Amino acid sequence: MILGILVNTDRHLDHITGITTAAVSKGHEVIIFTMDDGIKLLNNPQFCALSKLKGVQMSYCRLGAIRLCVVTDGISEEIVEGSQYNSALMNHCADKVIVL
Repeated sequence: MILGILVNTDRHLDHITGITTAAVSKGHEVIIFTMDDGIKLLNNPQFCALSKLKGVQMSYCRLGAIRLCVVTDGISEEIVEGSQYNSALMNHCADKVIVL
């Protein structure tokens, strides 16, 4: 199963981490797309560390990062700088999508 997680707030890091680690521990794949205020989590090492887990793909909306003045230099190279196209891909590929 492929689980999509749309992160559009910066309020649920513990849930994002818990759900992601639980899913990959059961052999599932996780696609995380970050936009809006969720982009602020890119400055949190705990959030970025999820990109290092086997079976996790992460991307974020570049335009949103620019709009919020979030510095993305130095984030994990596994986290793809993208656009809403990445969100559409996640929604197309995932069997289930949750929004946090």
